[in-house]
Amino acid sequence: MIELNDDQRALCDGVSAVCKRFDDEYWAECEREARFPHEFHKAMAADGWLGVTMPEEYGGAGLGVTEAALVMHTVASHGGAMAATSSIHINMFGPHPIVVHGTPEQKARWVPRLVAGEDQVCFGITEPNAGLDTTSITTFAKKVEGGYRVSGRKIWTSTAKVANKILLLTRTTAKADAKRPTDGITIFYTDLDRTRFEVQRIPKHGRAAVDSNMVFIDDVFIPEEDRVGEEGKGFTYLLDSLNPERVLIAVEAIGIGQDALGRAARYARERNVFGRPIGQNQGIQHPLAERWIALEAAWLMAMKAATLYDTGRPCGAEANSAKFLGARAGYDACLQAVMTHGGMGYAKEYQVERLLREVLVTRLAPVSEQLILSFIAEKVLGQPKSY
Repeated sequence: MIELNDDQRALCDGVSAVCKRFDDEYWAECEREARFPHEFHKAMAADGWLGVTMPEEYGGAGLGVTEAALVMHTVASHGGAMAATSSIHINMFGPHPIVVHGTPEQKARWVPRLVAGEDQVCFGITEPNAGLDTTSITTFAKKVEGGYRVSGRKIWTSTAKVANKILLLTRTTAKADAKRPTDGITIFYTDLDRTRFEVQRIPKHGRAAVDSNMVFIDDVFIPEEDRVGEEGKGFTYLLDSLNPERVLIAVEAIGIGQDALGRAARYARERNVFGRPIGQNQGIQHPLAERWIALEAAWLMAMKAATLYDTGRPCGAEANSAKFLGARAGYDACLQAVMTHGGMGYAKEYQVERLLREVLVTRLAPVSEQLILSFIAEKVLGQPKSY
């Protein structure tokens, strides 16, 4: 998909209209105060954008990853960067295990509240000693009467300071006792009661407006009705949302990069040194032009991956490639924007230093560049598995 249809253009215009109500000063203030952008989240919910991919019978629009990508790209390109995207990102495909594997009663109970913005959910997946090796998580859910008692640790759990729900990945069978490493993993969607879950904020390089946290879980009871799908099948359920997440991260990075590139191009036209605009110098023009080319190429790969996913075709290589290319292109564009501004690029006034700090995380998460390259080498080029 390259050319947007009328409905998709209307979607982008509608999201853009919301984003334009929140200017640079709003996002700078959220960062200074390390304050979650509640007003933005509420505005997106009020206009129905949190339910783009949710089923229509539960108040959503029932659209695909292509439309979710268009929403997130539009949000990213309007100055809010990762603070804006991260405030709503998990709504796009994070709850997909609920939609696909939840019971009708669970979906009726949970999904409409997510669509309306009445509930906010965080994703409890990563652990301090497991990292990207998800099968090595040790957070354990022990079966007891009426439910499970859960203990463990999670790290990099975004929005756990403001969320009231958590999608929690646990083990119900120890890895050593499972037939396969991917067996024995169970997902829960439950209340995040901060009197029972201890949440400690992690100070970060960027995206101060959206909290990242350590979560300590010590003998917390979770009722059986909060388990998603079958016990022990959670890893396969998690796979439902991995490729869409890679596409969304890619387009978010691309949007931030395009925002930064636009600011740099404008500054290059307006800034005069030695009696001429600095943009007249090829030393300024050429790096900016290269960044535009890279961003456009990454966008095409992201849209290819989204189209493959929405038409039910394999897209693992394309989704991972989009994430790799998008994050690199976005980061390089933001860095060049700072360099184009010179000394003022290092100042907060022009915002590009904030965009650079925020886009960096897309190169680190949710999957590293090195693991993507290993995946492509193995799955596409037929090389022996290296990890």
